[in-house]
Amino acid sequence: MPGDRPAPVSDGVLRVALDVPRPTLFDYLDCGTPPAMPGDRVLVPFGAREQVGVVVERAAKSAVPDARLRRIVRVLDDAPRLPSDWLELMRFLASYYQRPLGETVVGALPPRLRSARALPHAPQVPACASPCFVPTHAPNVGQACAIEAIAAAFGTFRVFLLHGVTGSGKTEVYLHLVARARDRGAQVLVLVPEIALTPQLEARFRAAFPAEHIAILHSALAPGARARAWLAAARAEAGIVLGTRLAVLVPMPRLGLVVVDEEHDPSFKQQEGLRYSGRDAAVFRARLAHCPAVLGSATPSLESWQNARTGRYQRLVLAERAVPGARLPEVRIVDARAHRTEGGLSAPLLEAIGARLARGEQTLVFINRRGYAPVLACEACGWAAGCTRCSAHLVLHAADRCLRCHHCGLQAPIPRACPGCGNVDLRAHGRGTQRVEETLGELFPGARIARLDRDSVRRRGALEEALGAAMRGDADLLVGTQLLAKGHDFPALTLVCVLGADHALLSTDYRAAERLYATLVQVAGRSGRRENPGEVLVQTRYPQHALFAALARHDYAAFAEAQLAERTAAGFPPAVHEAALRAEAKKLSTAIAFLREVAAAVRPPAEVRVYDPVPHLLARRAGYERAQLLAQSPSRSALQRLLARWCERLYAQPPRAVRWHLDVDPIEFD
Repeated sequence: MPGDRPAPVSDGVLRVALDVPRPTLFDYLDCGTPPAMPGDRVLVPFGAREQVGVVVERAAKSAVPDARLRRIVRVLDDAPRLPSDWLELMRFLASYYQRPLGETVVGALPPRLRSARALPHAPQVPACASPCFVPTHAPNVGQACAIEAIAAAFGTFRVFLLHGVTGSGKTEVYLHLVARARDRGAQVLVLVPEIALTPQLEARFRAAFPAEHIAILHSALAPGARARAWLAAARAEAGIVLGTRLAVLVPMPRLGLVVVDEEHDPSFKQQEGLRYSGRDAAVFRARLAHCPAVLGSATPSLESWQNARTGRYQRLVLAERAVPGARLPEVRIVDARAHRTEGGLSAPLLEAIGARLARGEQTLVFINRRGYAPVLACEACGWAAGCTRCSAHLVLHAADRCLRCHHCGLQAPIPRACPGCGNVDLRAHGRGTQRVEETLGELFPGARIARLDRDSVRRRGALEEALGAAMRGDADLLVGTQLLAKGHDFPALTLVCVLGADHALLSTDYRAAERLYATLVQVAGRSGRRENPGEVLVQTRYPQHALFAALARHDYAAFAEAQLAERTAAGFPPAVHEAALRAEAKKLSTAIAFLREVAAAVRPPAEVRVYDPVPHLLARRAGYERAQLLAQSPSRSALQRLLARWCERLYAQPPRAVRWHLDVDPIEFD
């Protein structure tokens, strides 16, 4: 077959990255005319099959004997050659997150480009040099200052933290900066944390740049559409690339500006395969392109806040809402212990909702739990419906008449009686969005109620339809989870009621308070974005908690400083750098023993502390027992040296009955 016969060594050795779970590049001979170059996609023989790889470098000779070297089958020239800065980004990601370079390089390509099938030919459309910009509003003083400060840095690498309160017009700042970058002939990369936020931001960008070629990139696209968007960016036909974290991996030869919206959001961290941070990769991408990076948020991550404090980032503040007359909502903390509740809603919340209904204004009731109730239990014997594959309860979904695990997806019918004692009087404990919707329907029978969570918008296009109806005022009461918390503008919404905020305060995750504050600020920011004043009622059993006091004052700076002090005292990031080696096996003892073996085999540098392996908080998931080994250090380089030695040993081991992965800068511990 092609590639079996060796070619003269004088034709050159190609180091090719292949998508295989080994930290090795594979050497091939090049007989092509013209020769294959770094960045070329090539078809190569690999075992008994042919596989798409990427040439990473050329070498004078190989450690493999000449007689064993095979030659590439052909160069795939239906897509642009991957540029050197893109290859440098891949090297950084593979090195920092400790993944094989081949897996990183080929895995960063859309599925369609990993195939040897020819890509459809597309007309070569030159990027528009001077696109038309249709601004929505003239910038106010704060926005104009931010625009000028960032625009002055075009052509150089600098990171700006755009700290703007909700409704302060951060998107308008982005649009003006994009217009200036496009006037310079540069491409712009704009990242959003979730697919759900893409359509509305796309609409804003298309309205502002009606003649512009805008490429949209996220994982929900069909393979063909994703490949076309990738090619448009790589060919510099698309002046603007808008997408989720995977968009940071697309080649952009004329990149001149990087924007990361809601930079604090955990969704920017990939949780499988190459566990990279889209935000951090975007900053490194801007560094390679010698262009500014803008990180926007009303509640910056503590890592970014710390970088601004130390001068690595420049913080720009938008302290007021952009719409004239619009003010930040008044935040009231409601003591749940002091009021009688109906269906989990206290009297002050019900009175406020009734007043809004009487005035024809909209209310959002936020509870970050979908389903009907988190637990179905028997009060006679204490039995509770649990997942057989995970160490978690099954969630009751009344609308679908089933029990469902939100970790592995297991679904089971609702039992007629308790499996333990036969009691038929099973009780639902706690509340989710379905139960809150039911309660509101009983208490306000004339109100139009819309529930928005992942269960209600599973059908393609359902989320856009539901959001459009809510924005038009077709619903009086909105009940939802984080799908409604950020980025949406509901003109008639003046009241936000928050339920279940206390759950995060009881978490063992040191990031729980930071995430709760961000969520509350985001959901509160949906209220009062026009001339009518907004109000936020947070129902809690811990009204004296410092988090709620900072929230009521709209004082993120005080909250962030207090959190940084606590983290530093406790030895948590960003005061230290962190990595977690995780293992899964059918038995917990097997996973623990595996981690102990790795820890014992490599002596850590003096600056690195390695903790004993422990079970996960969610010890069993999808039938596997899970454990983790945590390493911390004030020195990033010392930690990286240890991780590299761990991986050298781990990749050299033969396959065994343990699945493992390494998570650098982890953000999840469940």
